[in-house]
Amino acid sequence: MKKIVLIAGICLLIGHVALSQVKPFRFGLKLAPNIGWISPDSEGYESDGSVPGFSWGFISDFTITENYFVATGFNVNYMNGKMQFPHQIDIIENDDTTTHIGTLKRKYNLRYIELPLTLKMKTNKFNEIQFYGQIGFSLGFNVKSKGKDDFSYKVGGQYMSESNEGDISDEVTFLRGALVLGGGIEYYVDNSTSIVAGITFSNGISNVLKGNNTVDTSIEQKAVPHYIELTLGVIF
Repeated sequence: MKKIVLIAGICLLIGHVALSQVKPFRFGLKLAPNIGWISPDSEGYESDGSVPGFSWGFISDFTITENYFVATGFNVNYMNGKMQFPHQIDIIENDDTTTHIGTLKRKYNLRYIELPLTLKMKTNKFNEIQFYGQIGFSLGFNVKSKGKDDFSYKVGGQYMSESNEGDISDEVTFLRGALVLGGGIEYYVDNSTSIVAGITFSNGISNVLKGNNTVDTSIEQKAVPHYIELTLGVIF
């Protein structure tokens, strides 16, 4: 019995010493270029390609054990994407108002304040390098929404177009939820400071559009934005 207690005590002591060598909290900065796209979920709506963007912010790791951490932070994310869908507008010509139905191609420029919360798992150090993976959730708060529109329609056998750019905040929801999956490396330049490089996928799970289609008002606008980013940062 005494041997069992002694062995257990030694194990606890070793674990305590190992954990005491890991800082309870680390804090840093990041800059992350990204590629964003929008996945529509409404009849007649189509994705029109991906658009580059970027984010910057603060990152932090809270130690659970030597190799497990709660990772969170504060990000300002410039997230973009493009869609095309049926649309109608009223055009005033010579004091007459004419309704035209056509296709609207819109580039979305969305800005969010994001609060991620993930579980980060790290390997033991190989020389000065640690590999990590993380999975979790992110909640974004929309602070700005702009749209760059190119509307094309047909008149008398000829295609016409109208361009416009402006605020579309009344068509975008305030919240965006996403699942977060990522991985990368940390290179330690000293005992506590490391340079971070990784890939993060933000898989949107919530609709970010409001309102209905202007051609068919029975169609509710629904779309989910996603992005992949290259995370570059330093953590202390």
